[in-house]
Amino acid sequence: MSFSPGKPQIRTRRVAFVVYDGVTLLDVTGPLEVLHQANLVGRPGRRGEAERYEVLLVSAAGGDVRSASGVSLAGAVTAAAAGVVHTVIVAGADHLVDGVPEDVLEVTAALARDAERVASVCSGAFALAELGMLDGRRATTHWRHASALARRYPRVRVEPDALHLTDGRYVTSAGISAGIDLTLALVEADHGPDLARAVARELVVFMQRPGGQSQFSTAIATPPPRTGQLRAITDLVVADPAAEHTLPNLAAAAAVSPRHLTRLFQSEFNTTPARWVERVRLDRAQQLLLDGHSITAAARLSGLGSDETLRRAFARHLGVTPTEYLRRFRTGHNLSATSARVEA
Repeated sequence: MSFSPGKPQIRTRRVAFVVYDGVTLLDVTGPLEVLHQANLVGRPGRRGEAERYEVLLVSAAGGDVRSASGVSLAGAVTAAAAGVVHTVIVAGADHLVDGVPEDVLEVTAALARDAERVASVCSGAFALAELGMLDGRRATTHWRHASALARRYPRVRVEPDALHLTDGRYVTSAGISAGIDLTLALVEADHGPDLARAVARELVVFMQRPGGQSQFSTAIATPPPRTGQLRAITDLVVADPAAEHTLPNLAAAAAVSPRHLTRLFQSEFNTTPARWVERVRLDRAQQLLLDGHSITAAARLSGLGSDETLRRAFARHLGVTPTEYLRRFRTGHNLSATSARVEA
């Protein structure tokens, strides 16, 4: 797919990354590469047009910053030198969970004061929460830190299973690689889905994992089966959730009795085959809805069958209706079109 930048004059958006010693490198370089590719796609600079994004690294003292992996980021400027920026992105680090350093808070507060958009990657959300920016708002972070964020900042409505969330001018994302998904969503909001899709293709990444997609699916969250029989069954279901995965069929595929297969699921996964299959199908239905399918189509293609079965699965596992799920996690430009199909 090619991308044409079109005729309208490009507005350059200044994006400041808050960095500091011990920062997680990919929290910075992943989003930064998305913005770099957004400048290259269509090569607007070749015709004398402005770049879409101007990127700055901002730290308390400026200069070089040493990341947690030992690689240094060069050329950071102070908040005063950065001036007014359009977007602030606070990168994460494990030590932010134990307490955000005062200098990181000061830099974030100074940059956010006049910014149109404030974002965080992974534990960068702790800086926004400490400054009170997320009070009364929905936010997410790495699943490993979500309970700590909720416990320390009870006014924040933490949603631990989302890849990224937008609430007002604040955008938060899950851990590390989810920063790429977040930044693709920012590019889409700024310049439309065609550019975001073109950037994703250049980076050879999914375009783009929707914000409401789980940080880890049932297949990933399930521990690797200890027996070859159970591994064959789980691979079979994940590969085609909509197939006829009845207990007798699954038992026959594993060459064991239904009773023995049930014992294997209880022993290794602490659930029944039917419940595990339903959860895999729900994962698929979530993705289908976020991709724009109707409730009826999502129910059929995921293997849940009927609209009512899908709604019951959403209520049982997620505590929301499919329509409410879409309202929470679809990006705005897609939601209006999808909602019309969902409500129909």
